[in-house]
Amino acid sequence: MSNSKVRVRFAPSPTGPLHIGGVRTALYNYLFAKKLGGAMILRIEDTDQGRFVPGAEDYIIESLTWLGIKFDEADHVGGSYGPYRQSDRKHLYREYVDQLLHSGWAYYAFDKPEELEAKRKQYEAEKKTFQYDSSTRLNMNNSLVLSADEVTQLLAEEHPFVVRFKMPKDIEVKVTDLIRGEVVVHSNLLDDKVLYKSDGMPTYHMANIVDDHLMEISHVIRGEEWLPSAPLHVMLYKALGWEDTMPKFAHLPLLLKPDGNGKLSKRDGDRLGFPVFPLKWTDPKTGEVSSGYRESGYYPEALVNILAFLGWNPGTEKEQYTMDELIHDFSIERISKSGAKFDLEKAKWFNHQYLIHKSDAELAESFNLILKDNGINANLDYVTRICGLMKERVHFVSEFWTQAHFFFQAPESYDQDVIKKKWKTESPLLLEDLAQFLAGLASFEESELETNVKAYLDEKQIGMGQIMNVWRLVTVGSNAGPAMFQIASIIGKEESIKRIRKGIASIQA
Repeated sequence: MSNSKVRVRFAPSPTGPLHIGGVRTALYNYLFAKKLGGAMILRIEDTDQGRFVPGAEDYIIESLTWLGIKFDEADHVGGSYGPYRQSDRKHLYREYVDQLLHSGWAYYAFDKPEELEAKRKQYEAEKKTFQYDSSTRLNMNNSLVLSADEVTQLLAEEHPFVVRFKMPKDIEVKVTDLIRGEVVVHSNLLDDKVLYKSDGMPTYHMANIVDDHLMEISHVIRGEEWLPSAPLHVMLYKALGWEDTMPKFAHLPLLLKPDGNGKLSKRDGDRLGFPVFPLKWTDPKTGEVSSGYRESGYYPEALVNILAFLGWNPGTEKEQYTMDELIHDFSIERISKSGAKFDLEKAKWFNHQYLIHKSDAELAESFNLILKDNGINANLDYVTRICGLMKERVHFVSEFWTQAHFFFQAPESYDQDVIKKKWKTESPLLLEDLAQFLAGLASFEESELETNVKAYLDEKQIGMGQIMNVWRLVTVGSNAGPAMFQIASIIGKEESIKRIRKGIASIQA
């Protein structure tokens, strides 16, 4: 492998929906590769068939496509290093397992599950923790203890086995990490990990190393949770004779709960009301539905920006980036070592920034679908005008309905708190007189409407406070919305008068 060509991979397991922490890992890999003119590979790591979930692989691909993260190589796009699904590469791994067995870097272990459980209980009784390692392996049922003939016989009888890595005793294993510097672990703390099982499937560790080598991966950029596995991976490269072509490692900081206390989980999202998955996910086994950023109204560009800043900063005040700008400015050197707290309000702020820069016409197309769902067929030019007026007030297109529904339908109920505070004995009479005055106006254009109504109130010696709050109440149903003259001008004279009279009748009833 030549490290002169940058090749990175995103390697998820199809065991369920893709967490936004995984999306961020994919994004950082993509930004790094594109900045250096390299290749981005999608490899599906499905060696754990017991945890395979139907639909998860398609979900991963759809999520990353929606976000604009493009792959140069993958099963769904092609490439000369395929296949890119580990279950389709099953035939490749045994050769390298045999190489480790023959060179003494690995051994067969025939321990039955009940034997391992008995050992654990024995250690627990002695207030110790059992680990299959250099201190215990010679007391176990494996090829380091058994004779060659016994091993041959057990294999011939198809006795269940695993192949374990033989971690050397008394050495320091050094992992050079592009974010954390040099990490040193003493080998006596490391267990003899299982590399291969008798069902013919490698474990994650074995498949991962072989695939990264064969696919000529130059940099492994992955989550911090894989840092404890890195010493084993370094030793596997050494054992297989691939140390000189080993990829460089970068372990990304964790995504933390909003309070910073622990890793962000689906439960946190459910509890605090935000998604932790890019798209909506329906569990094929339980039918449980989890919310997604797309369906919650986030723009893909906004989610990309949110995730880019969770663990990386450009060193400037700039906060809004296109994907091309992120590619240009991204560098591993500016990734933080410490975990990044998820900030829901900042996430909404990002989406608001992208929303207000959309054209009113584009927003109207989206809002019109919501109006139709609510049984309203509105003129598209009218919807466009409302979007332009209200977009500074919303974070999501869905909020146009909650913030501006009164432009499309008269209120069916009236805010009781506003009635208690603002509705006076004289309010019905004042509103009826206002309705009659409005009926006589030739123009309902906003500025003229405001001038004429204020002159009318001055002449009648009616204070603005006496009429404006209750006028808004009967027009909107609450004290919400933009300037009252603006609302009245937009819904028009006939509708304004109709709402005043309906409101008087309803509130007095």
